[in-house]
Amino acid sequence: MANLSAGIIGLPNVGKSTLFNALTQAGAQVAKFPFSTVSPNVGRALVPDPRLERLAELVDPEITTPASVEFIDVAGLVRGAHRGEGLGNEFLSRIRSVDLLVEALRCFEGKEIAHPEGSIDPIRDAEIIELELLLSDLKVVQRRLTKLDKLVKSKAKGSQERFGLLQKIKTSLEEGNALRKILTEKEKQELVEEGLLTLKPLLYVANVDENNLTSPSFLLKSLREDASQKELRLIEICAQLEAELAEMSAPEKAEFLKELRIEEGINKLIREVYQQLNLITFFTISGGREVRAWSVEEGTTASQAAGRVHSDMQKGFVRAVVVAVSDLLEVGSMKGVKEEGKVKIEGKDYLVEDGDVIHFRFSP
Repeated sequence: MANLSAGIIGLPNVGKSTLFNALTQAGAQVAKFPFSTVSPNVGRALVPDPRLERLAELVDPEITTPASVEFIDVAGLVRGAHRGEGLGNEFLSRIRSVDLLVEALRCFEGKEIAHPEGSIDPIRDAEIIELELLLSDLKVVQRRLTKLDKLVKSKAKGSQERFGLLQKIKTSLEEGNALRKILTEKEKQELVEEGLLTLKPLLYVANVDENNLTSPSFLLKSLREDASQKELRLIEICAQLEAELAEMSAPEKAEFLKELRIEEGINKLIREVYQQLNLITFFTISGGREVRAWSVEEGTTASQAAGRVHSDMQKGFVRAVVVAVSDLLEVGSMKGVKEEGKVKIEGKDYLVEDGDVIHFRFSP
């Protein structure tokens, strides 16, 4: 089962690597000059889940392991990236493999940190990125149409339908329409392997000054309105503050946030990414030694979930013993939920539900 990932994109010097470090605590290089990120940084962010914390309190295991989601921090994009400007080819090739685009938009001032456009304007920056993604997709579609044209003339099976779909896409891209907005779910599934960038879900992250968390600036207010008009989710974060918070202990962090009277934006972002990637969580309890949360796509079967834990479990799958985490926490013990008839025995085709606590039985 492939891991889903989110790619952090944006113009140079908008705080992508700082945001990545706050999410993953990976220690990626942060610089005040463009293109300090050449090779992509890859890391995992832990998914905050109060249910896991309560489950750990109940079981008192040696190890508690949260679910995680993969983030990739890639080189900044500039005007002309689709033609190879800056690190354009590197940027575009890297983000074709991610499943969700997290677009960092700079809403903070600071002359000591250069901006490639010479001024701070998050709406203009978003338009630059969208145009580059559109033009890149258009190049891909034009190449595919050229190849398909020969197949259509030879009347190859399915070529006419594919050609028609790509023609529709070409027209939409030429009109400036991102594909995520205009295609049906069936059409999106048919085009997944093409790696089209405007087909991917998009999430805005406003990187703001610390003061803007309680008193939004004009830049932030205008971006809020723009995101609302585009029907895009916007998460507001001070990446520098979040990176500093990531290095604190939990009690220190809680006290600091209380003093500032703000929420921890990173957790909000992680939850939003988790949701947009269509991920759910199930839990396993390994003989009292480890309580662990696992992330899987919604619609995952019990057999596939077993493979997420270990490939041998999927190969030798026999059945899944399932209880809802809410029931287990309410009753207080596995013995109790069994006595109350709240344990289910499920086969390999059972669709895992968010919050399931599962014990997989398998033949080695």
